[in-house]
Amino acid sequence: MIMKNEIVESNCPNCNIGIKWTNDYPERPFCSVRCKNNDFIGWANEEKTIAGNPSYEDIFSEDGA
Repeated sequence: MIMKNEIVESNCPNCNIGIKWTNDYPERPFCSVRCKNNDFIGWANEEKTIAGNPSYEDIFSEDGA
């Protein structure tokens, strides 16, 4: 259980730099806007995916049209 005065520390999911979960890092869980944008670009370019098979047919796939 987290106490109210306890500061949570984690690592930036993009660059792995340690950050504290405070207002000093408004882009949390990322350390900066740059890391946040790099993560978004990776998802947008489909460089990142969630493992597993979809349980529905992708309506945006080119094979379905």
